[in-house]
Amino acid sequence: MRLLHTSDWHLGRSLHRVSLLDAQRAFLDHLVATVRDRDVDAVLVAGDIYDRAVPPLAAVELYDGALHALAELGVPTVMISGNHDSARRLGVGAGLMGRAGVHLRTDPATCDRPVVLHDTHGDVAVYGLPYLEPALVRDELGAERADHPAVLGAAADRVRADLATRPAGTRSVVLAHAFVTGAAPCDSERDITAGGVPSVPAGLFDGIDYTALGHLHGCQTLTERIRYSGSPLAYSFSEEHHRKSMWLVDLGPGGEVTAERVDTPVPRRLARLRGRLADLLADPAHDKHADAWVEAVLTDPVRPYEPMAALAERFPHVLSLGFEPEGREDDPAASYARRLAGRSDQQIAEDFVGHVRGSAPDPHEQRVLREAFDAVRAAAAAGERD
Repeated sequence: MRLLHTSDWHLGRSLHRVSLLDAQRAFLDHLVATVRDRDVDAVLVAGDIYDRAVPPLAAVELYDGALHALAELGVPTVMISGNHDSARRLGVGAGLMGRAGVHLRTDPATCDRPVVLHDTHGDVAVYGLPYLEPALVRDELGAERADHPAVLGAAADRVRADLATRPAGTRSVVLAHAFVTGAAPCDSERDITAGGVPSVPAGLFDGIDYTALGHLHGCQTLTERIRYSGSPLAYSFSEEHHRKSMWLVDLGPGGEVTAERVDTPVPRRLARLRGRLADLLADPAHDKHADAWVEAVLTDPVRPYEPMAALAERFPHVLSLGFEPEGREDDPAASYARRLAGRSDQQIAEDFVGHVRGSAPDPHEQRVLREAFDAVRAAAAAGERD
């Protein structure tokens, strides 16, 4: 059975206020063409269909058009909700859509009810594990703790229990939206730390023939059976060197897995440039970036006059401008963004306490901060479900 694994469409997202709707439309057209031209038997979409809980109408129209195109091809599609999606909104009409071959899995309670596909070698059970907010689903799944390893582990145990009741030789596929230990994140992903734990071990998916992951935006192979497809487009300059793609996965009669990367269309290259303004404007080495989306960080000792206008003369698609003067790396104002980069809300709060009080939070205070962040995150997720 040939599967096309994709995720993190983030329909409706922009890049530094530049609309990406046309690029997202081109990607979806490419996806449908790949399904048609490469004899794909099923499409797997591992969450973050939209960029926010209430997406703009244009994004909904893109989604609707893609599903109609896939349904017309007669190719089943299995989708789960991600941490950016509103699970309840995305799941509206799931029963009716399932009759057209579009199978939405947004309810944690149904994680052990697979979509069963068939080929000449037998059944393939496809399980959808939507993004699981630990504080909201702990009791429902019977997890021991309100953290990601516990709730995702409980869901995976349910999957294995159901799989054990199926005919011998049934192959298995799991879609999940999570941060798996050993994978590499980037700047465009929302922090999902809960209970002080952001990631889950890959061993949670033991016994599954193929696990199609979403959430991280870089295409990655954790094992031959566990992969991230990554996002189809770059959503931050930290993805400058990403090769954006989907996985074309062949699942053999005995659960053997082979996978091929299928590149997605690139609307415009990304370039991160750093240096003095005069050098960026004059250096012929930057000629190749004239048509790229550009992030420029100026290192001039004194901020130049109207630097964005000057940069736009050479780089018409410059989107972002930073200022980090040479010799002033220790200046709090100059280094603030760098010091926050890659740090979780919990770490930033603990640093703030240490800065104000002169001593780091003790374990009890760390727990109080963690519980507060978890409560806020859970309340926000509950609001999206209402």
